Amino acid sequence: MKEFKKYYLLPATPEEVYIALTNPITMEIWTGEPAEMSTEPGTEFSLWGDSIVGKNLEFEENKKIVQQWYFEGEPEDSIVTIKLHPHKQGCSMEVKQTNIPDEAYTDITEGWDESYAGALLAFFEEQ
Repeated sequence: MKEFKKYYLLPATPEEVYIALTNPITMEIWTGEPAEMSTEPGTEFSLWGDSIVGKNLEFEENKKIVQQWYFEGEPEDSIVTIKLHPHKQGCSMEVKQTNIPDEAYTDITEGWDESYAGALLAFFEEQ
């Protein structure tokens, strides 16, 4: 099992990034795929048409999102913590993911860079 931590700089306020990460309509715009999401702890979510599925654990409005991502057949849960920090250029999005299966690590880290943060960056640059 591996861990991933990285900061991404986005040209938007923490409030705007939080909405983009929690509002299913907004999520469908920047991911280009169906999304199921709620800010109710304990609810399940789905992104990119079930490519990423899991459970929402904790929300701190405009500041923090904690999720459990499901990996089939893995004994430990992968926990994703996203923290949003104000930055002079917008928002610093801190991503930490624990218990990533070794065989999924490259896909996950590339996914954060390209599909997740990359798509968010493109979305906010178009605003």
